[in-house]
Amino acid sequence: MLSTQQLAFQRGNEWLFKDLSFEVHAGQLLWLRGQNGRGKTSLLRLLVSLTQPSQGQLRRGGRPSDTRPDLVYIGHANGLKDDLSAAESLAFLAHLHGRDGSPPAVAGALHRLGIHHRRNRLVRTLSQGQRRRVALARLALEKTPTLWVLDEPFDTLDPAGIDIVNSLLLEHLARRGSVILTSHLPLCLPGVPVHELDLDQVAAP
Repeated sequence: MLSTQQLAFQRGNEWLFKDLSFEVHAGQLLWLRGQNGRGKTSLLRLLVSLTQPSQGQLRRGGRPSDTRPDLVYIGHANGLKDDLSAAESLAFLAHLHGRDGSPPAVAGALHRLGIHHRRNRLVRTLSQGQRRRVALARLALEKTPTLWVLDEPFDTLDPAGIDIVNSLLLEHLARRGSVILTSHLPLCLPGVPVHELDLDQVAAP
C-alpha cells in the first residue's frame, strides 16, 4: 500500500526526522506514535502529498507519490463547511473525493456515526464532538480497500463515538484496507495486530 525510503523532513532549521524507512501492507494498521512536536502530523501530511519530503522517496501502491492517491485523509481540521448543514457538508466532501454523496448514502453514513439527528444543523452550530462525527462519517462511505490516513481520529469523541470508529476500522482492515493513524488513546481492536512506529525512538537527526 505504501512504502518510504530514507524519508526526511525539515521545518525551518530543524530536522523533524531523517532516514525514515517503513512499509504498510494491505490489511495492516500502523500506529504512529511520538511526543507532541515530534513530527507526527507533518509525516501524515507528507504521506498524502500535502507537503513534500526534504529527502527520500515515497511510493503508494508501487507508484511514485506524484500520482493521484486513492486514499482517505482526515486531519485535525475536519474539512467541513461552516455555512453548510452537516448533511450538505458531508455530501460536498463525498463528491469532492469521488465517493457516493447521494442523500441515501449520506444519511446512512450519518446514521452510522450517530449524528443523523443533527443532519440539518449548520456545521458552525455543532459541538466539536459532533463535528468530528460528521467528518468521520466519510469513513462509512468507503467500500474499497484503500489507505486511510487519520490524525487523532478519536479526538473529542465520547466512548460511544470511539466504539463506532473502532468498528469502522475493523471492517476496513477485514476487507484488506490499510490504516495509518495517530492516537493519544490506546487502541482497542481485538484480534488485530497493531504495528507501531514511534518517532521518539527514531535516531535523532
